[in-house]
Amino acid sequence: MKLQKNTSLALYSVLEFAADPNRHISAAEIADKYGVSSHHLAKVLSELARAGVVESVRGVGGGYRFAGNARRLTLMDIIRTFEDLSPTAADRRESGELTPVGIALGAVLSEIDEIAKATFSSLTVATMLRLIERQQRAESRTRTPNPRDSGRESRRGAKPRPGA
Repeated sequence: MKLQKNTSLALYSVLEFAADPNRHISAAEIADKYGVSSHHLAKVLSELARAGVVESVRGVGGGYRFAGNARRLTLMDIIRTFEDLSPTAADRRESGELTPVGIALGAVLSEIDEIAKATFSSLTVATMLRLIERQQRAESRTRTPNPRDSGRESRRGAKPRPGA
């Protein structure tokens, strides 16, 4: 399953908003973080607002904030807002499609799409936030050396000092 850029931006944005649901975040802040045009992102956020996933707050201190239920909203709910997931015959037409090899490959690709849809349907925003938090904790542990280990590591593999 290949997601459009708008869909990916929507997923990134929703997860950013849901991570701090009381904070209003500007489109520019998210656009800067993900290296996209704030004008383009504003269109995506407008669609999310129409779907009731985020709400727009105007004025000083305004921006967008998460308005959904993180424990019920799935990634597939967000994806469906931006993707037409019903394959049409014209979309799938390729030369060789009606050959035995083409039929077999089509069946495998169709099954992969169904597995992806089932996975996205089973992942809630809350589940993703927990996954992100776990990854951040693991990353910070690998980046932060333990002060107790620093002396041992410097001596490991070192030749014994004379007289020691």
